[in-house]
Amino acid sequence: MARPQKRETEAAMSDAILVLNAGSSTIKFGLFDVTASGPQLLCKGLLDEHDAEPRLTIKDTDGQLLFDKHQPKHGDETGLLDDILTWVDGYLASDELLAIGHRIVHGGQDFVAPVVIDDEVIEALHALTPLAPLHQPRSLSPIRPIMMLRPELPQIACFDTAFHHDLAPLARRFAIPRRFDEMGIRRYGFHGLSYQFIAGRLAELSLASKRTVVAHLGSGSSLCAMRDGASIDTTMGLTALDGLMMATRCGAIDPGVLLYLQQVHGISADELEQMLYNESGLLGVSGLSADMRVLVVSEEPDAIEAVDMFVDRVAKEIAAMATSLGGIECLVFTGGIGEHSHQIRERIAARLRWLGVEIDRAANEAGLQDIAAKRSKVEVMILPTSEETSIARDCLAALALRWQEIQPPATI
Repeated sequence: MARPQKRETEAAMSDAILVLNAGSSTIKFGLFDVTASGPQLLCKGLLDEHDAEPRLTIKDTDGQLLFDKHQPKHGDETGLLDDILTWVDGYLASDELLAIGHRIVHGGQDFVAPVVIDDEVIEALHALTPLAPLHQPRSLSPIRPIMMLRPELPQIACFDTAFHHDLAPLARRFAIPRRFDEMGIRRYGFHGLSYQFIAGRLAELSLASKRTVVAHLGSGSSLCAMRDGASIDTTMGLTALDGLMMATRCGAIDPGVLLYLQQVHGISADELEQMLYNESGLLGVSGLSADMRVLVVSEEPDAIEAVDMFVDRVAKEIAAMATSLGGIECLVFTGGIGEHSHQIRERIAARLRWLGVEIDRAANEAGLQDIAAKRSKVEVMILPTSEETSIARDCLAALALRWQEIQPPATI
């Protein structure tokens, strides 16, 4: 690999955290400086494995390219991860990396706070794969290779489900026999690391006490009813299939449909899983694309219907979240679609005018932070999210706790 350019602030070096967010065919990562005011992003990167030769790109916080190279495949992921770690070593001073944090999609009943990873933790998290078959294996895949490459470096698991752990029974429980709830069959909710970051932004803006619905809209989409920094209700359930229509996932569906497909058409559980996770949602309805950017400008009738259905489902569920809150005072858009599609924001807001939601068209099209019209009874905002920042903060909390546990007791 080419020698990376070292950062210019070497006179004021401090510790750093590397955050990995592994997707189906990409690994996004962020490198954070540990400062007195919290983790500050130094640079971010993407290892894209779509092509025959994976491409590693790294940019600074201004979007300037620091590194760009097609990486030869090494036969497994270990070599690709070693490339990232080698670049980080060159960018940082020696012995500066404190830990690596991972976004883990499902924490189940037991993992409700960030945890330092060991073999026992890995096995417990692998056991949750049936609850997140699309995401869990991939989010866990970098951990053992890094253990081989850097056995001395702590790795920390941070959970998308943890933010929703304290949901009240009315929001958490399914209307099935109680014994299943005791087995852990409950609403867990997801996108928690994103909602955690947005909760912090609302606090910074002195909006935390408001009855807020946060719409995390992207390839995966969900809503969270939030007040005082806590999750009151959310649309995803036991798995990340529930709730809103998504790029390739169906969202809420009559369970009788699944029984019918199995009993009458002989569709197997594996075939259902493939259909519900990978062939449904925007892709399934449009027959054209899972990408909202393609669909929102398409004149194909099925594409138009797919967008209409997405907007309809989001608006309905925002109203449901408002019911859980006893009203709505603030609506936040975040995620890839929520942050970047002014058309979708405008159409959702139009469906919610009866709730007092009205947006300023010019502010919305410009992507300003505050897009509420002056006459709106509800504050409407666009707040970019950063799951990586939440992970970096969680890593520091876990390291601090670990440090306290291993320190010998003070002597008098």
